[in-house]
Amino acid sequence: MPAHFLGTPATAPGPLGPDMLQSFNLIRCDPLEFLFANWRKYGDVVQFPLPRPPTYLVNSPTGVRQGLVGNAKNYSKATIQYRALSLVTGSGLLTANTDLWRERRPIIQPAFHQEAMDNLIPVSQQAADRMAAELDSNGAGVVTDVDQFMLSAALEVVGEFLFGSDLSADAQLITEATLQALEVVIKRARVPLSPPRKIPTPGNRVLKRSLDTLDSAVASIVESRTGAQSLGVTASGVNLVDLLLAASANEQIDLEGIRDEVVTFIIAGHETVASALSWSVALLATHPQVQERVAAEVRAARGETLDSKLAQLPYTQAVFSETLRLYPPAWLITRKALGPDCIDGHDIPAGALVITSPALLHRHPEIWSDPDSFNPERFLVPFPRESFIPFGAGLRQCIGKDFAYVEGLIMLASLCERLKFEYPTGGILPASDPLVTIRPVGGVKVLASRRV
Repeated sequence: MPAHFLGTPATAPGPLGPDMLQSFNLIRCDPLEFLFANWRKYGDVVQFPLPRPPTYLVNSPTGVRQGLVGNAKNYSKATIQYRALSLVTGSGLLTANTDLWRERRPIIQPAFHQEAMDNLIPVSQQAADRMAAELDSNGAGVVTDVDQFMLSAALEVVGEFLFGSDLSADAQLITEATLQALEVVIKRARVPLSPPRKIPTPGNRVLKRSLDTLDSAVASIVESRTGAQSLGVTASGVNLVDLLLAASANEQIDLEGIRDEVVTFIIAGHETVASALSWSVALLATHPQVQERVAAEVRAARGETLDSKLAQLPYTQAVFSETLRLYPPAWLITRKALGPDCIDGHDIPAGALVITSPALLHRHPEIWSDPDSFNPERFLVPFPRESFIPFGAGLRQCIGKDFAYVEGLIMLASLCERLKFEYPTGGILPASDPLVTIRPVGGVKVLASRRV
């Protein structure tokens, strides 16, 4: 096994130091492709020639499960990925250390219990109906970027369902601030030496403006809920902000903690779902037979109540799941090894950075047949559930997994029932940009025409 440069002992195959130097631009511009290239070349466990920390890519089902589930206590989120995200989210649930996460999750969990999820269904349906009407009003023959509509609609759902607030007036400002802030901090994480935030570089100025916008939105949301509470006005269902305010009254969380959690769920609650829905439309537009089957299934479920309707849409759910397989929201998961471990026969030293990527695992040819193809039918039969982790796995799996599935399914069904999506000249899928989620470069520009 070749020696790695700068004295780091090699315990798994991987590129040499010069190879890494030559790959710097690829790491900076397309880290997902960099991971794909090294996995294809070196196998399921790859060691990168970095001195501090020793860095490994793990892409076997057993190895991924060991790090995220079986031996999860040995791994923390104290990595550059989550430090970068915390510039935006602070110590919210996504980036919190284990102890803080254990304190916060019980406070937040009731917002995602079944009682609350029952309220999500009509909220998502209303947002989907409004979005479909807006797309329809553009008229036939007009190319529309549905990604922008998805972002606005998903933010509307988050505002109403989680915060009890109407965010429609500020939707564009909030979504732009979200995307810009995430782009800046993720790109900072890809550069070894980024300038301190106090230096007014273009990126730091964008980040400050974006954070100011998000902080202003949080202040407005919290002020709205406290004002409603003072007047005795209760939310229509379980409300995340009300849960946080109640915890604050019991000294379980301070105002900074409330800010961090609201920003976390603004971002995680709308940008992830919007990306998945945008890719769903892009895939349907390039697979018209699949799109027609979805539309037929939704039409057949007309007349059902909203909650029972979901059970009548197995193929539509399979389409959404297949989209999440190809373009998982949590495409990158990193952990720091607190103690030594052994993964698939390779020694992992304490302090190592361990990288897993659902995007890679979901395209593993030993797990998925024809892994790069769009084939929803694979989710209509038994499939390798332990290797399908679009929202992570284990204790730190995304708390909003069911939220995303319900919202995504309702929106996708409603859109396909009313509209047909086509690329203007046949079209190909947009390129992908792996930021926090895998974003469609340039949006998803399609023709949306009314179904008759």
